[in-house]
Amino acid sequence: MDNNILDFTNTRENENVVVKSFLTKVFTWMVGALAISGIIAWLFATTPALHDLLFVNDGIHTGFSGLGYVVMFAPLAFILVMNFGLEKLSLPVILTLFILYSVTMGMSLSVIFLLYAGATLAKTFLISAGAFGFMAFLGATTKTDLTKFGSYLYMGLFGIIIASVINYFTGGSTFLIDILCVVVFTGLASYKVQMLKNMALQMTEGGEQTQKMALWGALSLYITFINLFLTLLRLAGGKR
Repeated sequence: MDNNILDFTNTRENENVVVKSFLTKVFTWMVGALAISGIIAWLFATTPALHDLLFVNDGIHTGFSGLGYVVMFAPLAFILVMNFGLEKLSLPVILTLFILYSVTMGMSLSVIFLLYAGATLAKTFLISAGAFGFMAFLGATTKTDLTKFGSYLYMGLFGIIIASVINYFTGGSTFLIDILCVVVFTGLASYKVQMLKNMALQMTEGGEQTQKMALWGALSLYITFINLFLTLLRLAGGKR
């Protein structure tokens, strides 16, 4: 009896170590990607030569340049390649794609430095980080299975996409859509972290596959965080 209890305790301790190690990798890559994107966004917003590569303002036309449009859609291409090539591509290739994704996202996000004051950006980022961190902690510690919860969240996300497309053509306030976005993306933070936690228990510690899955997890959480941040930024208002 005592041996069974000891074995169970050791097993739980080993599982906790594996999960902690994997989630540490995931969040380290995620924070690194956010740092890269933030630095690149600031550089392209504050350096005229870089800014002019992405935006055109000749007195007649104002908007994205040809490169600007490429940069705007490039992150989606990187996401698709990483998702569909995760098994076949090597770790260095996946890592390179992840870094390029962070860089191009930073270039795309440079526009927010032009639209919002620095104080608004800083305050919204801190609020987003706090909300995301709290929900991620819940996802990592809760005993409740969030699988069904995740299914509802993705259905809500699909509804948001449809509503956003309709609203784009019809005009009107996006306030209700943004509120729903906050609910969905904070919920997804919990769901995804629990999913990654469960995934860690199915993998062998170390190895290339674990590293690739950590990068994939970081990408997924990065996307969720950025969407939450941009939604809260729209709700905060205060454009220049």
